Amino acid sequence: MRHPAPGLNLDIEALSGICGSISIACWIVVFSPQIIENFRRHSADGLSLIFIIIWLLGDIFNILGAVLQGVLPTMTILAVYYTLADIVLLGQCFYYRGFTLSDAQTTPHEEAIVEESTEESPLLASESTNNRPISRPTAADADWTRRSSSFSSFHSHLNQVDARHLSPATPLIASSKTTTHSPIAFPTALNSTVRSLLLNTTALILVCAAGVLGWFLTTRSSQRQHHHHHHHHASPISANESEEIPLDLWGQIFGYLCAALYLGSRVPQLLLNYRRKSTEGVSMLFFLFACVGNLTYVMSIFAYEPECRKLEREFRAIQCEDGEWSSEYRRYILVNTSWLIGSAGTLLLDLLIFTQFWIYRKKVE
Repeated sequence: MRHPAPGLNLDIEALSGICGSISIACWIVVFSPQIIENFRRHSADGLSLIFIIIWLLGDIFNILGAVLQGVLPTMTILAVYYTLADIVLLGQCFYYRGFTLSDAQTTPHEEAIVEESTEESPLLASESTNNRPISRPTAADADWTRRSSSFSSFHSHLNQVDARHLSPATPLIASSKTTTHSPIAFPTALNSTVRSLLLNTTALILVCAAGVLGWFLTTRSSQRQHHHHHHHHASPISANESEEIPLDLWGQIFGYLCAALYLGSRVPQLLLNYRRKSTEGVSMLFFLFACVGNLTYVMSIFAYEPECRKLEREFRAIQCEDGEWSSEYRRYILVNTSWLIGSAGTLLLDLLIFTQFWIYRKKVE
């Protein structure tokens, strides 16, 4: 009678599969929030152009490294998808900004002042756009501006006066409603933050649930195929016959170049947010999916079960030789070190971007 397999090995294999599936789900949708945000605002000023270019180069080296190292076809297909999504983001930047390689450094407050149109400002704006010379203000202009400002202030104050104050029996006392600040401003900002947090959390939960569901369906299908294949071709093999994990030199070189570019890509975005003192135009969900995708990808790599342990679990008569388990695990980590560095490093830098989201959002509120 065959004994049940140990739960620990099954848990490690399941954890690796679940984390890998969630990572794939997050990386499939990671670019969608930012693309939608740019389209909604008709602007890409929140993104650093250098950030997108370096990320694009990293994805290109990721494709080369994945092909040469011989990783799973799914990861190669995803690397191609990342590259295409980077091109879409880059195209949006060029479309909304024009063909330039410099990042816009205007703050949202400055953009609002430039775009704001009132009854007192369109003449100056039209003159500057038509390249007309603007004359220096004279004493008469200053006097007219002063009188116009006084009249405007008096007119504004008169509009706030209640009609019953026109009676001589009712004294003209400023209403407390006009002297106190509106209590609606802070709850509105708070509600907006809570609503945004709920939407982002819901989207993240749905994507993670889709990843778990994908792992479950894939595992169930593979177990059926393995069960059918086991009854016809089951033949125990020795642990020494398991293939050694290949280590391609150029695949490793491109992998480390990819990791370096991924790490360097976050720096321009951090600097742009710092100079603008704002994260407006940057989708938080974009970096949230990137964080969860990198975190689960690192977990899926560490949760690796060596081949000899799988054979030991499959065929009880076979056991791993002394040091074989640790030797195979170390070689597996060595092969994937560049991808571990790239994912774990960008995860830490993305946490800094989340810190900027919190700091600059508090200032706006």
